Amino acid sequence: MDYDVKGNLRKVLGDLPDGVRLVAISKYHPNEYIEAAYAEGQRLFGESHEQELRQKHASLPQDIEWHFIGHLQTNKVKYIAPYVTMIEAVDSLKLLREINKQAAKVGRVIDVLLELHVAEEDTKYGLTPDACRELLDGTEWRDMQFVRICGLMTMASYVDNEQQIRDEFRKARLLFDEMQEKHFADKPYFRERSWGMSQDYPIAVEEGSTMVRVGTTIFGPRVY
Repeated sequence: MDYDVKGNLRKVLGDLPDGVRLVAISKYHPNEYIEAAYAEGQRLFGESHEQELRQKHASLPQDIEWHFIGHLQTNKVKYIAPYVTMIEAVDSLKLLREINKQAAKVGRVIDVLLELHVAEEDTKYGLTPDACRELLDGTEWRDMQFVRICGLMTMASYVDNEQQIRDEFRKARLLFDEMQEKHFADKPYFRERSWGMSQDYPIAVEEGSTMVRVGTTIFGPRVY
């Protein structure tokens, strides 16, 4: 291994205050890198391709918590439903329905985050704040017994403008607070604010993140 995974992991963890968890983004990285982080005590990893995740789940320690972090196609949900800990990027009611359906088949409740699009960059995925409000103002999700909405996830624009990044995270935090008060006041599990990646996680933590998704800073450039 030509990358100091353990040292990098310790540095990132040292930056995080109590109450903020690290999702180590291991996509496109070999098992040995994950095993090095695991040896340091890291148990939470993020993947964004169903096939790669399936292979890693089968070959790595079974107490790893796997988060699916990328865009998830509905026809792939059935493959990860038996073991995924959380699906972080639910961007439609259609996907939420499918997760509920597949979770029911395997007798599990799957935790999810709603993906919020607040960045100024164009992107195909993520709910606008109004679309997020519309989804939660509806009643269908309340009848889904096999999914649990635990919070929001977002990505800031990939820019050097720190104020813009901060403003985008702040928008996400304000919507989280609004949705928590309106729909989840009696649901302590609605607490996750997943924002912050390698380039901006210190700002994200200052803006209320409870979960950061860091890959490159720990594992180095991706091995495609």
